[in-house]
Amino acid sequence: MSIIQVTGSGKSAVSDRTPFYGARVPTEVKSMVKPLSKLEKSVFRKILLLIVTAVEGKDVEYKQLKDLESKDFQEETLCVIYSGLLKLLQCALKLPTGSLKQELFKEDLQELQIPEDFHTDIASVIFGNRRAQIDCEFLNSRPRLPQLDRLKWRVDVGISTSVLNRVLEPTVLMEMTLTDGNIHSFEVPVSKFHELRYNVAYVLKEMEDLEKRNILKIKD
Repeated sequence: MSIIQVTGSGKSAVSDRTPFYGARVPTEVKSMVKPLSKLEKSVFRKILLLIVTAVEGKDVEYKQLKDLESKDFQEETLCVIYSGLLKLLQCALKLPTGSLKQELFKEDLQELQIPEDFHTDIASVIFGNRRAQIDCEFLNSRPRLPQLDRLKWRVDVGISTSVLNRVLEPTVLMEMTLTDGNIHSFEVPVSKFHELRYNVAYVLKEMEDLEKRNILKIKD
C-alpha cells in the first residue's frame, strides 16, 4: 500500500509503508471513530483497561462495561467503542515488537482520526511493560494442532506368518502420544523407518537453511 503525502512545496512523496491495521481500515474501527471523539478520557481509560484485562486472558464481565453507561453514552455505543478498540489493539499486537515503531504507530492513529489525547494510552498497551504478558497469552491461546508429547518404539522380529513358516524380518513398532491425549500406534519395516529418518533430517536441514535467508530477518 502506498501513501501519498503532499509537501509544503506542492510536490507529492510516496511512502510504501503499510499501516499496522493493513490495507483496509477494519469495519469495527470505522464505526468506533465518531463516538470515540466525544468520549471523556476517564471513561476511555476504563474501557481500555477492560480490553487489556481481556487480552491478558483474565475474565471481564459484561456488567463492568454496562456500569460505564451514561446519558450521553448508551450501552450500544459503549459496545461499538469497545469492539473498535479491541480490533485496533489486536491488529497492532499481531505485529512483532521490532517491526512497529511508536512514532509511526501514532501517525497511523492520527490517520484513523483517533483523538490525540488517547494516543499515549493506546501506545502504552502496545509498547509498555504489559506487552510481554499479552504476547504470552496470545501464544498460548492461538489455534493449533496437537503436538507430539511422547514417542515410544521397539524392534520386533516376525518369526513366521500364516503364509511363510520362517520370516525373521525385523519391524519397528512406534507409539505416539499427542498433547491432546490421543495415542497412535503404527508399524513400519526397517527400510521405511530409515526413509522416515532421512526425510525428517532433510526437512530440518531445509528449515535451518530457510531461517538463514535475509528475507526472513526483521531489521530496524
